[in-house]
Amino acid sequence: MDIVIIGSGNVAAVLGRKFKAAGHHIIQIFSRNAKAASELAYEWDTESTNYKSTISKTADVYIIAISDAAIEEIIIDLKLPGKVVAHTAASVPKEVLKKVTEHYGVFYPLQSLRKEMINLPEVPVFFDGSDEKTKQVLGLLAKSISNENVSMVTDEDRVKLHVAAVLVSNFTNHLYCLAEEYCKKEGLDFMQLLPLIEETAMRIKTVLPSQVQTGPAMRNDKETIQKHLAMLEKHPEIKKVYEQLTESIQLMK
Repeated sequence: MDIVIIGSGNVAAVLGRKFKAAGHHIIQIFSRNAKAASELAYEWDTESTNYKSTISKTADVYIIAISDAAIEEIIIDLKLPGKVVAHTAASVPKEVLKKVTEHYGVFYPLQSLRKEMINLPEVPVFFDGSDEKTKQVLGLLAKSISNENVSMVTDEDRVKLHVAAVLVSNFTNHLYCLAEEYCKKEGLDFMQLLPLIEETAMRIKTVLPSQVQTGPAMRNDKETIQKHLAMLEKHPEIKKVYEQLTESIQLMK
């Protein structure tokens, strides 16, 4: 497919590389950040623009890969009749694009993406469209970069998935940040925790998380919990999280 990418951030960069690897043609990249757009255009051997009036009208698909809050501003006066146009946002309904084209939809990659990624990760894609043509085009595009890890979901279910994604990715990484801070202040090496982190992540490929919960909260080991809380008196923010998660685990027993 001939594709125009609108955006030059993390999602735009990784999706663009995925599209290129799958044999699609990125005919243009648009971004208000001219430098970032130019760098990606050079990487993909294509052209870039930072003027909406010069966005190509010849592509098959237009992927809007920008922040949720910026979508409505970007699409003001953007008219692409007859073209398939989709945004990548988790929490924005597809109908936001209905004034741009009759063939509008969503192309949501459920993955933590960083612009500097060289080894492209597996990217599950959840899509939806305003009509059968849009669904077919976006479905084919998704399968070309994501093997069989592709599903069509409604706006409501996509937002629900985003909530779950925040829990397992953003919040989990925040716990890593707290542990890193704790280790640094206590003179410990955070990297010694990597085997545990990796084992915990790999385990849930075969066993449900609810079936392998361990630790003092699960055992109701009050003596250990109190010892930990006493040690965390010097780290009040971490102590607060420890107490909240301990309570949550015990409530789920």
